[in-house]
Amino acid sequence: MKLGSHKIISGNARVVRNVNRSVILNIIRDMEPVSRVQIAKLTGLNKSTVSSIVAALVADELIYEEESRHGNVGRNPISLRLKLGKHFVGAVNIDSARTILGIADIDGSFRDTISIATKCDEPERFVANCVTELSRLSDRLRVEHLEGIGVSVAGIVEPGSAKVTIAPNLGWEGFDIGKVLHERCGSDCVIHVDNDSKASALAELWFGKHGRTYSNFVFLSIGRGIGAGIVVEGKLLTGHYHASGEFGHITLFDGGNLCSCGNRGCWEEYASDRATIARYANLKHLNEAASRQISIQDVVDSALAGDEVSREVFAETGRFLGLGIANVIKAIDPEAIIIGGKITQVWHIIHQKMIEVVHQRTLFGKQKDVTIFPTSLPLRPELQGAAALVIKDLFSDYKIIL
Repeated sequence: MKLGSHKIISGNARVVRNVNRSVILNIIRDMEPVSRVQIAKLTGLNKSTVSSIVAALVADELIYEEESRHGNVGRNPISLRLKLGKHFVGAVNIDSARTILGIADIDGSFRDTISIATKCDEPERFVANCVTELSRLSDRLRVEHLEGIGVSVAGIVEPGSAKVTIAPNLGWEGFDIGKVLHERCGSDCVIHVDNDSKASALAELWFGKHGRTYSNFVFLSIGRGIGAGIVVEGKLLTGHYHASGEFGHITLFDGGNLCSCGNRGCWEEYASDRATIARYANLKHLNEAASRQISIQDVVDSALAGDEVSREVFAETGRFLGLGIANVIKAIDPEAIIIGGKITQVWHIIHQKMIEVVHQRTLFGKQKDVTIFPTSLPLRPELQGAAALVIKDLFSDYKIIL
């Protein structure tokens, strides 16, 4: 076993107990069902300490005991699991076209979700309406209390102050979203707001199912733009101005297509959903009015139905993705690149071209070591990420890496 940056520590008794509690709770979350004996072996804590902390977690209704039937002679062992159906969080993902809201349990699973049109021009009124809709959803699900509300936004966010610094696709700048949320939910309500790609990376870290644990990876969110969440040694990288991971605006072609940021040749002008739709419309000779009616899902469905133009378009998107990913690998040196977005539905089309370019462009044979794959998250990663912003507080963000 390997303990990561959060080890069993000594010092102030209350601090030690809180850290040990978090470590034990995360072991149960990662390994359930797991016994007290196994926890003691993994942590090096004595059995009485483990039993005392487990008893408190049971009393808090965060975990429960389960008798494991092995069929052997003697007493069946008692295993521990997370207790679901007791603690819930609210999650909101705000995108330029549609906003999704949901109620999640502490394992990241959602009881239900709803979708509403995003009203960018009146942000205060829109965010207040999000709270109202979340309350209605809670009432319908008979959820009496939320541990907190997490919000992911397509833009640069200051998590500490819960302010949206700038969200170009929403038209928001300097928007104090946290203030609006607290006005509607109460000053004591736990509120977390972050960039949608960073939240997605957090969701992958906490809930991703890939058969192994990655502590160093980049989550690429392919949508209207290209965003990224960077995880280093099991921690989300934010940057001094909370703007890390803006890879969508690295220059792919000097003097290339004009980007919304004002520069030319940005990566997202070639590999985003917008770019894919534009290439499709051009090859299909669609006029401007018809082009505006096309969604990325339309192009995906067309490709899955066998349309050669759509397949050609996605192969080109794969090539452009590969060009940018090669630069990301050189800059970050990750174990894995995880990709989210609707284009993962045509992974069999984009993957080959993407890998070919990465192999050509990445130095020192590094491309052979970096795994590139689509997200395993069953729902919209940005929404699960919003939930994870609050859920990690319940586990105190002390995570044991096994």
